[in-house]
Amino acid sequence: MTAVMQGVRILEVAEHTFVPASSALLADWGADVVKIEHVERGDAMRALASTGMAVVPDSVHVLLEHSNRGKRSLGLDLTSEEGLAILYKLVAQSDVFLTNKLPSVRAKLKIDVDTIRAHNPDIVYVRGTGQGERGPDADKGSYDSLAFWSRAGVAVGLSRPEYGHVVPPPAPGFGDSIGAMTIAGGIMGALFHRERTGEATVVDVSLLGTGMWAMGQALGLSLVLDVPWHPRPADVVPANPLVGNYRTKDGRWLSFSCLQALRYWAPMCAVIDRPDLVDDPRFADHTALTANSGAAIQILGEAFGARTLAEWRVRLEDFSGQWTVVQDTIEAAADPQTVANGYVQDCETADGTPFQLAAAPVQFDEKPAEPKRAPEFNEHGDAILAELGFDWDAVVDLKVRGIVA
Repeated sequence: MTAVMQGVRILEVAEHTFVPASSALLADWGADVVKIEHVERGDAMRALASTGMAVVPDSVHVLLEHSNRGKRSLGLDLTSEEGLAILYKLVAQSDVFLTNKLPSVRAKLKIDVDTIRAHNPDIVYVRGTGQGERGPDADKGSYDSLAFWSRAGVAVGLSRPEYGHVVPPPAPGFGDSIGAMTIAGGIMGALFHRERTGEATVVDVSLLGTGMWAMGQALGLSLVLDVPWHPRPADVVPANPLVGNYRTKDGRWLSFSCLQALRYWAPMCAVIDRPDLVDDPRFADHTALTANSGAAIQILGEAFGARTLAEWRVRLEDFSGQWTVVQDTIEAAADPQTVANGYVQDCETADGTPFQLAAAPVQFDEKPAEPKRAPEFNEHGDAILAELGFDWDAVVDLKVRGIVA
């Protein structure tokens, strides 16, 4: 893969997933990412396994790897003047400053826009927030389950009254990972703008804004119709019988999205061995098929329920409409399309333990990015300090006094 970010240095002061995952993508694409971590505990994500939020195996902290692969780590005390002086030296050598610290914390740590720009006026300053940089909640923290999922309308868009509960996010860091792609794109756009104009910009991305963009079409319809977006009630029959999910004999599911129902009706009738349905007056034209969608859905449901998934894979192989098998994550990773396109990549931890990660979703020159492992805490601290001109005696002194890890 062409390393399109080669030669770009990103300085990150951030934790958890949303913002760090964005620079992990950029590291996959060739950027040099220097991650500043808390001098004693490191990124809070390193201790996530003890919080009960997710099952994290002892051998591989995959959540940390997902959002920090390919970076260099320096443990640094940003509450000390000497620690800040080291940070500012790195600022002077960086193209991008990336943070998810709240406005009040940025001011307290002296890493706000004006202070950082005083040490490098050409740096692109990037802020990832929960609810945005302005407004009454700008200085309140959040997580993707709150700002992206619950507050932006995503949870309501999936929760039905009959469930009796709010549907939770489908995966750890779901909104975080989507937001990270947004930040990565914003950074690349800002660097392109600086290259063309010489102007360094401030980039803002929030979980709330990303969630609202993901719900953008539903939001637009809601505002035009003045009706909140909710899932279709369970008792409402869809007008298109070829858009939806059908259960197979062995309890698996097939998903169809044939938006032009009449165009694919005859091929579907052939698939289910019901050629008589093509000329059935109930389904003879678009108007009739739409009006009798309930009957068509019942017929299709009975047909798909009569055979196993393996049988339907064979029968649907040459079907001209759009369909897929509803898969879990293990199946998705083994999908022939996943394998052929390199959407999952092999990695190793520092001690050589093998594991796999989702590859960056953008490929350059027809080759997938190969993510490297995440750094151990302060793994590159000594080397980074040496690059800044500190000799070994100075580094030892900084370690003894707790300025660096």
